[in-house]
Amino acid sequence: MDVRIEASWKAWLEEEFEQPYWQRLTAFVKAEYAAGPCFPPGKAIFRAFDLTPFEQVKVVILGQDPYHTPGAAMGLCFSVPDGHPAQPSLQNIFKELSTDVGVERTRTDLSDWAEQGVFLLNSVLTVRAGAAGSHAAKGWEKLTDSAIGHLSAERSNLVFILWGGYAQAKRPLIDPGKHLVLAAPHPSPLSASKGFFGSKPFSQTNAYLRAHQHAEIRWDYT
Repeated sequence: MDVRIEASWKAWLEEEFEQPYWQRLTAFVKAEYAAGPCFPPGKAIFRAFDLTPFEQVKVVILGQDPYHTPGAAMGLCFSVPDGHPAQPSLQNIFKELSTDVGVERTRTDLSDWAEQGVFLLNSVLTVRAGAAGSHAAKGWEKLTDSAIGHLSAERSNLVFILWGGYAQAKRPLIDPGKHLVLAAPHPSPLSASKGFFGSKPFSQTNAYLRAHQHAEIRWDYT
């Protein structure tokens, strides 16, 4: 099946696109988008893959599903377009960024992170407006779990950042002997004070990348 996704990812995921679940998923998503507002816009569904080719991935940040409010979802987990109010979790990510590495980031679009090798992957890539989790358990998880598994198996010395129980449930897909796994509570206001603040994911990530002769991530933007 022809899927419009970045070429290197298409090669790694090609077998998934031939599976029966993928046919069912695409039929479901097309019907949902035809029936009413869904997010992100269709052209942005695979944006995390398109901005961060397989061989360029250095860091993986896992989210759950896209923002379900108008104008927020843009195909990158936690990211919102510049000019759109930062969601509470992103606000807390920026607070930790400030205390951890001293970066005072105001730009809410995290595309610059993605272009440096931060794979900002939601486990579920689409959502119905106003209905969080509405496209869960329809097949997206099979595709994104495959992506995580290929990264773990075929690459070395990546950093996997797992915030919250949902992301941490993906641990079995990751080989801790080959990669750094950073786990902490979710940056949501409900849990950020329970260990997300002070977890220092940004400095730990760059220290690990330095130790393995990889360019550090510039968490700020220029």
